[in-house]
Amino acid sequence: MHEPETSLRFIKSKLRKEPDEVVIFRDGTYLTLKEVFESLDLTGYDLNVDLLDVHADKSTFHRFDKFNLKYNPCGQSRLREIFLKQDNLIQGRFLGELTKQVFSDLSASKYQMAEYRISIYGRKQSEWDQLASWIVNNDLYSENVVWLIQLPRLYNIYKEMGIVTSFQNILDNIFIPLFEVTVDPDSHPQLLGWTWLTMKANLKDAQQSTCLQWTNVFNPAFSYYVYYCYANLYTLNKLRESKGMTTIKFRPHSGEAGDIDHLAATFLTSHNIAHGINLRKSPVLQYLYYLAQIGLAMSPLSNNSLFLDYHRNPFPMFFQRGLNVSLSTDDPLQIHLTKEPLVEEYSIAASVWKLSSCDLCEIARNSVFQSGFSHALKSHWIGKEYYRRGPDGNDIHRTNVPHIRVEFREAIWRDEMRQVYLGEAVIPKEVEKKGNGFSKADRSL
Repeated sequence: MHEPETSLRFIKSKLRKEPDEVVIFRDGTYLTLKEVFESLDLTGYDLNVDLLDVHADKSTFHRFDKFNLKYNPCGQSRLREIFLKQDNLIQGRFLGELTKQVFSDLSASKYQMAEYRISIYGRKQSEWDQLASWIVNNDLYSENVVWLIQLPRLYNIYKEMGIVTSFQNILDNIFIPLFEVTVDPDSHPQLLGWTWLTMKANLKDAQQSTCLQWTNVFNPAFSYYVYYCYANLYTLNKLRESKGMTTIKFRPHSGEAGDIDHLAATFLTSHNIAHGINLRKSPVLQYLYYLAQIGLAMSPLSNNSLFLDYHRNPFPMFFQRGLNVSLSTDDPLQIHLTKEPLVEEYSIAASVWKLSSCDLCEIARNSVFQSGFSHALKSHWIGKEYYRRGPDGNDIHRTNVPHIRVEFREAIWRDEMRQVYLGEAVIPKEVEKKGNGFSKADRSL
């Protein structure tokens, strides 16, 4: 959501202005912000970006465990709880204030929008009300921002801790409040305000049984999570549609790490996905994602720090082949260095892969398609007919994408769909029996 320098300035400011604020309860004692830093043998003068140590480096490559430690400023989980959590002793006030600063920067940039992720863990049903209260009490509304809910796959941890007894408990804690507020808006008045809610399940990495029967200590397979999230969302969205409410999209993380099967599961269930770099390993799935035009929000700089060298990233290949790809940030606090993380993504991609202005405009147009913003805003940004295929849906005065580019994409896609559905493959008229086996027409290409 923000780069390290913003976090550093905010922490120093709070330490200077509110040193006596009681911020945490540890080991049977309430501690003020000043006492927390004294226990860590730190002062505001000592703090700098290097000491904060939240930026990913070469030590995190293929080491997601080490990357997760970067969420802890100065390597201290208590600082993460104080400054980066919304369900803490101070009800997330510091995180709310920091978020409003980021909102202000977005508004100043004018042409940048964001989808910020926040977690619902499924430990208890009250999580939704706590999160909605945090949004309302801190006035965290912005025309530039849509909130995305991520669902971490942590069943095995909660089972071991005794928080849940079966996988069904987690699903109930996640979805029952959403069904309740849809049927009876008065049951969760603050949650009702999230009419723009977009679901983005953060499923990073089966047996045929009901969730009530999944009571062992092992984490269910990725496809198991995906299926039950999809099934519950499908029913919930039908109910919301019947009441004239907005529906919730399912946009999981998939294809960054783990098995190829993850991408097969999300192909069958998802509106869009984040990452998808493992499609490079499966031409068949890559082709299916192309035909279905399932959106891929790709983050090459994040991949470069964790899983895949920048020069090996398949983004330019996917883009040339016509997959519905866009550029996005992922974990700016750990990955990016400036207050313009999205500009970093675009500028580096344009420089390394030699993308033209037409390419960048097409990628930006794709990002609007994939986003969770309202139909009205999308119409304002890229044209009233944006949802139509081909040149009819391209308002060149708003998108800056030439009609000939859109016509080319549409013609190729229709040819591929025709071959799949009608079997109308292009067969050479002449076949050379001797030599290299290519026809004259083939050699002339």
